[in-house]
Amino acid sequence: MQNFTGEKNVFFCGVFDGHGPSGHKVARHVCDALPLKLSTMHQPRPSAKKEGDKDSSHKHWEASLIRTFQELDEDLSMEDSLDSYCSGTTAVTIVKQDQHLIISNLGDSRAILGTRDNRNQIIPVQLTVDLKPSLPSESERIQKNGGRVFAMEEEPNVPRVWMPDQDCPGLAMSRAFGDFCLKDHGLISTPQVSYRRLTPKDEFVVLATDGVWDVLSNNEVVQIVASVKRPSIAAKVLVYYAVQAWRTKYPGSKVDDCAVVCLFLKKRPPVSGTLSDISQQTASHVNEVDPKGKKTEEGETVINCDIVVDPKALEEVNRVNGNTIKQRSRLGSLSRDKITTDFGGQTQS
Repeated sequence: MQNFTGEKNVFFCGVFDGHGPSGHKVARHVCDALPLKLSTMHQPRPSAKKEGDKDSSHKHWEASLIRTFQELDEDLSMEDSLDSYCSGTTAVTIVKQDQHLIISNLGDSRAILGTRDNRNQIIPVQLTVDLKPSLPSESERIQKNGGRVFAMEEEPNVPRVWMPDQDCPGLAMSRAFGDFCLKDHGLISTPQVSYRRLTPKDEFVVLATDGVWDVLSNNEVVQIVASVKRPSIAAKVLVYYAVQAWRTKYPGSKVDDCAVVCLFLKKRPPVSGTLSDISQQTASHVNEVDPKGKKTEEGETVINCDIVVDPKALEEVNRVNGNTIKQRSRLGSLSRDKITTDFGGQTQS
C-alpha cells in the first residue's frame, strides 16, 4: 500500500501465513483488517518530520503497531464467522516512511534487508527474529502461564506449544493472531517492533513465510532477488526457487505454503511497475495447484509458470541434502487444511 495513512512516500507491506483448520480464513481476515486498523490508529504528527523528533516518531509507530495488533486479536476473538480457537496466522509487516523502516513481527515469518557491504557485494541483514518456542524467553513465558513446550518424538528438534492438559494444538510458533486455545497459556499477539534507518547501500526488503526460510538461507534469498534483472518478477522467481528447493530437499512431502513480498528501495533499469522510488511485487504458492497451470498474475500460484532463471543460482540452491524427511507441520496434532483461494490458500500477502 502506498501513501499509507494518507501521507506521501509512506508504504506498508505485509505477509500473513495461516495455520490450522481455518487458517486460510483467519489470514485473509487479518490481511484485510490490519492495514485499515493501523491507518486509523496511527495519526500522523507534523512534528515527526523534524530532524530532532525521529526517535519520537519511531516510538509513535511502535505504540500504534502494538495497540493495533492487540485490538485486532480481540476483535478476532469476537468474530462469529471465524473459528479461530485452534487456528491463527502469523504477521510480518514493514512501514517505510522516507528513510525510516519500522518492522513488526508476530510468529515465524521473516523480514530481511538486501544491502551492499564495503566490497559492494550484496549481503543479507535479518530484520526480525523467528518467534518460536525454541527461544528461551518465549518458552519461559509460555510455561509460566501453564502452557507446555516440547517436541514430538518424530521431530526432536522442533519444540511446539501445547495446552496444559491436552496434546494439542502443537503450535510451532510462540506468538500469533488467533489460536485462542493457547491465549491463556502464554501465546500472545504482541509483535516485536524494531526500527532501522535506511542508507544508500540498502537495496530491497524481502518479507516471506516460513515455507521460504525452511529451504533457503538469508544469503540465498538476497542473491536470488539481486540477480533478477526485472524487479517486477523478483517475488515470483524467489517463490519458484523455494518450491524447487522443497522438492529437492523433501521429495516425499508436500511443498509448504510460500509467499513473498519484495520492496525495492531504488530504481533499477529496467524497472517495471515502480511506485515513486519503490518497486513492489508479491507472489505466493500453495501445494494444491491447478494442473492446467494458469497464467501467472501477481499474487497467484507460480509453480507451473515458465520462468527464466539464472542456472548458476539454481545450481547453488540445489546443493542440498537429498535425504527424505517428513515435512514439519506448523501444528503438531492438527493437519493444515490446504484450500486454494485467489491469494494461495492460507497464506496472504
